[in-house]
Amino acid sequence: FQVKSENRKSIWNTEEVPEGSEFDDTWDPREQPEYEILFKQSVGTEDVFFGMTGKDPSTACCEDIVIKIKLPETKYSDITLDIQDKVLDLRTPKKKLLLHLPYPVNSKEGRARFLSEEEILEVTLRVSRQFDFINFA
Repeated sequence: FQVKSENRKSIWNTEEVPEGSEFDDTWDPREQPEYEILFKQSVGTEDVFFGMTGKDPSTACCEDIVIKIKLPETKYSDITLDIQDKVLDLRTPKKKLLLHLPYPVNSKEGRARFLSEEEILEVTLRVSRQFDFINFA
């Protein structure tokens, strides 16, 4: 068994390194902010009253992940946010959050808004599952 590498001098393949590990910094003294992960699904009356579409309240039937991150004493301009398919990386001058997401997401279709009165960053990401077109068609 032989694995072909793009570069003969490299000691591992890019597939062997977990996504998001380039952001992991154990020496960074910034603390991790409090956060909450919520799941969101769109339902209609046929789901609520009749259960016709087969959706249930489990996370397997949810279309979006909503992450609420508490950032006290932070300005919107101080926030750096990077979202990849399986990783959310948030940096501020005082806080740092590297979050491995429970499901792969479509990183190009996410949206974020900063609620300045509550000092909360709310990130909404569309879940990207491989067989959703079959399960929820």
